[in-house]
Amino acid sequence: MSSRPFKILGLQQIAIGGLDKAKLKTLWVDLLGVPVTGTFKSERENVDEDILTLGEGRGAVEIDLMQPLDPEKKPAVHATPLNHIGLWVDDLPAAVQWLEAQGLRFAPGGIRKGAAGHDICFVHPKGNEQFPVSGEGVLIELVQAPAGLFS
Repeated sequence: MSSRPFKILGLQQIAIGGLDKAKLKTLWVDLLGVPVTGTFKSERENVDEDILTLGEGRGAVEIDLMQPLDPEKKPAVHATPLNHIGLWVDDLPAAVQWLEAQGLRFAPGGIRKGAAGHDICFVHPKGNEQFPVSGEGVLIELVQAPAGLFS
């Protein structure tokens, strides 16, 4: 295996979906006290989400509470397979290129802007013949870390 041209810097987010994000907010906001710091809606991603932030500064972790705009459409953000974790990456394009060359399968869509405005892409939870390495049942979001976030 060649030298890795990127670093995973930390946990960026945890995304949890349900048919009704109000039920998720009861636990995460009302009972646990994690503050809502933003919202995001996307027809393309079929998602209406509340963005919560746990912690501060470099150690802050985003918690996304997601519900589908249309439960009959895909992606089905309320289905368990689209619950996911996000990892901060120092060089997302280099990471994607290198990981793909190692046989890692990415979900369709490539690198694009995510809900929080950062460039993102997703590691597919299942491998295939062409790309046998995967998240092994876990959807993983790689997120471009802003310059200086961890310095």
